[in-house]
Amino acid sequence: MEYETLLWSLDEHIATITLNRPEVMNALNRRMYAELQDAVERAQHDPEVRVLMITGAGRAFCSGDDVRQLMLDEGEKERRRQPPPARPSITPAAEALLRLSKPSIALVNGAAVGWGCDLALLCDFRIASRAARFGELFVKRGLIADVGGTYRLPLIVGLTKALELLFTGDIIDAEEALRIGLVDRVVEPEELLPAGRGFAAKIAANPPLAVQYAKEAVRTGLNAPLDAIATFTARAYQVLFATEDHAEGARAFIEKREPRFVGR
Repeated sequence: MEYETLLWSLDEHIATITLNRPEVMNALNRRMYAELQDAVERAQHDPEVRVLMITGAGRAFCSGDDVRQLMLDEGEKERRRQPPPARPSITPAAEALLRLSKPSIALVNGAAVGWGCDLALLCDFRIASRAARFGELFVKRGLIADVGGTYRLPLIVGLTKALELLFTGDIIDAEEALRIGLVDRVVEPEELLPAGRGFAAKIAANPPLAVQYAKEAVRTGLNAPLDAIATFTARAYQVLFATEDHAEGARAFIEKREPRFVGR
């Protein structure tokens, strides 16, 4: 797919998706939703990608849905139809991020509200500029959050704080987001990309299969009883012990040198 609404780059095993509609604060239209899904799936299937970063162009991370296109123009057409059109059980772009086996990092450079807040929450890590703002604004539009808010937010900040944000639609700044655990780190605006790349490089330097299995083990544990995670962990060890990267890691330790991981 050729991208019109976002930018894609890959450098030293770190893929970066930059939402690129700065004139509307990177609001999501149907094209951007489709391109975001495609870009995340591209990261999933490209063996050169070990970490995915997502950020926004201009002064916003993502201001949520393009209200005029998705809620007014098309929404009014849909309200006149009977019955309403079917929709996926989960937004495809959200599902792609939830299923991504590789670590993902949101670099939140400005406003992250509505589905933009959900997008940041769907990533494994969130590093925020001091200019960042977060808000689950869906209730202000007579809607509820997508899975970023309804599923991921309580896991990240706890039930009570999640309900407060979902029920009020309040916007919080980067320092408050750090205080409640919504973001992992707050940096000056000019430090955001270097901080993200430094963290991503630290992860990318490790054997990618081990990182992916670790992520899947945690994900399995969140959604399954203890016997399921025990079974998965045992199977993962069986696979990882046979990899070249495991042998390389052991040899490098004995030889007192930096390992050279190849993803096999």
